[in-house]
Amino acid sequence: MRLFIAIELPDHCKKALGELRSAIPGARWVPAEQIHLTLAFLGEVGEETSKQLTGALARIQAPSFSLSIAGTGCFPNRHHPRVLWIGVKPEPVLAGLAAMIHETVLACGIPQEERPFSPHLTFARLKLPCAREVGAFLDLHGSVELPSFPVKEFTIFRSRLSQQGAEHIPVRSFPLTTPG
Repeated sequence: MRLFIAIELPDHCKKALGELRSAIPGARWVPAEQIHLTLAFLGEVGEETSKQLTGALARIQAPSFSLSIAGTGCFPNRHHPRVLWIGVKPEPVLAGLAAMIHETVLACGIPQEERPFSPHLTFARLKLPCAREVGAFLDLHGSVELPSFPVKEFTIFRSRLSQQGAEHIPVRSFPLTTPG
């Protein structure tokens, strides 16, 4: 199974983000209903390892928190954009949760990237070099900000690839504790 761990966004955020799309040649927009905040990409994971991981993730104790979405950007840079993203305001609890998940995934024998966690929402993948159109998008939406929302769980998703694109299927959610 091809798996990843993410935070699902509320429907009103997905709808608002979907409305930001514009005409960028060769852009493959992430369907609004599939926009999420990836905490860990796992890739292909066998059934036994998946069961072990699920048990280990269930033992994570982390508090719920609020998340704020703000700003836009692209990877690797404005001159050669390949991915458009929507930003996430820094949140220490989110960073701590991502670190716990990272360690748990590694302990289950699933390799992880060594790059530091950089929270963002992948918004579009770009096939063609279109720096001018991407620059216009970033200039227009660079100050986008959505109301914060509560994060009460994280979820393992299965990603099924097809000719129509990836379909993200929730496998299991893990509740965060209520502060206080």
